[in-house]
Amino acid sequence: MTTVLSLENVTLQYPDGVDSNGQPQTLKALDSITFQADKGSFTAVVGASGSGKSSLLSVAATLIQPTSGKVFLNGQETSGLKDAERTRLRGNDIGIIFQQPNLLPALTSEEQLVAMAHLAGARGKELKDTRDRAAELLDVVGLADMRNRRPHQLSGGQRQRVNIARALMGNPSLLLADEPTSALDHERSASIVALLAQLTSEFQLATVMVTHDSITSSAIDAVFEMKDGRGYMIPSTAKSADAA
Repeated sequence: MTTVLSLENVTLQYPDGVDSNGQPQTLKALDSITFQADKGSFTAVVGASGSGKSSLLSVAATLIQPTSGKVFLNGQETSGLKDAERTRLRGNDIGIIFQQPNLLPALTSEEQLVAMAHLAGARGKELKDTRDRAAELLDVVGLADMRNRRPHQLSGGQRQRVNIARALMGNPSLLLADEPTSALDHERSASIVALLAQLTSEFQLATVMVTHDSITSSAIDAVFEMKDGRGYMIPSTAKSADAA
């Protein structure tokens, strides 16, 4: 199995004021984390607020440099890359699904996706090809007939589907989802998780989803449970139950 994302003994520390003697203190958000996500796998990262889930996702996305340890994406170590190199890496290899879709009110669903390519410098025939890909991705996420609708004409679940399609515009190998179902009811949440599982399989992505929800979906391959900055991988209980 091909490993897409690998974290090796990653520690992340933040300044945290001073102690009673006036000495600087630090907060350890990640404590010697080792984590792996393979091609075609769907992993849920769970844990209470403050356990380190968001920090893990930020390090994986190369948005934050770890204090120590190594981060590899498709075999390339990202920890020592310059800002411009990490930005290029995110554009080419990482799709990020944010908690809130943050869609632009004036743009249609298709235009939301095309705007990403335009901002990245696509012009002429390349931009036309981008429009074709946007239409294809909206079809994949079940919104083919809503490509010309604006955000206020979509439900919360539909807006999140546009958000997901937008994250796939750059043909990423790694898909990172930050609480993508937090604003949705149970039924819509389940449909979004099922869609992410479908996309993981169809595009052979390594998908990592941070969530507060208890994981009962058989779509999840593994669960990485975090507490106080530390974590460990466990098989999905839903997968195990299905197998039994």
